[in-house]
Amino acid sequence: MSLRIYGNRQLKTLSGQDTRPTPSLVREALFNIWQGTIADCRWLDLCTGSGAMGAEALCRGAALAVGIERSPRGCAIIRENWQQVANPDQTFQILRGDVRQRIKTLEGQQFDRIYFDPPYASDLYKPVIEAIAHYQLLAPEGELAVEHRGDQLDLPIPSSLEICRQKAYGNIALTFYSRSQESGIRSQEKTGHSPMTNDK
Repeated sequence: MSLRIYGNRQLKTLSGQDTRPTPSLVREALFNIWQGTIADCRWLDLCTGSGAMGAEALCRGAALAVGIERSPRGCAIIRENWQQVANPDQTFQILRGDVRQRIKTLEGQQFDRIYFDPPYASDLYKPVIEAIAHYQLLAPEGELAVEHRGDQLDLPIPSSLEICRQKAYGNIALTFYSRSQESGIRSQEKTGHSPMTNDK
């Protein structure tokens, strides 16, 4: 299988149910939202799948792309896709393993843009979002985007992060986090029940 990204680049994907690529509508919407912030950024891609999101970030000028993916076959596809699009002055790294364990090895690094797209029915949302906060992986002016089902409104909000926007695309949603300007417990309005914007 293959898919196309920015610049009409064609990427490989895994066949079958091994990965669930982010739909092109959602991918395009995300990069429109983050337009103007990708060039020279440090990009972290969690549950990387085929690597399409990281490849798009590299195509748009990201200085660094780091991906974490459990599937050995997936890691091989990601490496091939990223090698295809990366320039000599861009750096990328692919870490194989369980995201809950591998994310610990990133302690001490910070990323300007983080994309997290686990299997929707997984139990990864809470531990991974909390790990991003705990290890301070999000840069001060950075943003984290989490892809999830549109009816999933119970995403965790660690005290060092806050939800800055939510967007819905059919039955898929993106929740964006930024570094909190406050410390302590989030107010009840920040529990994920704020209205989403439906983008067609």
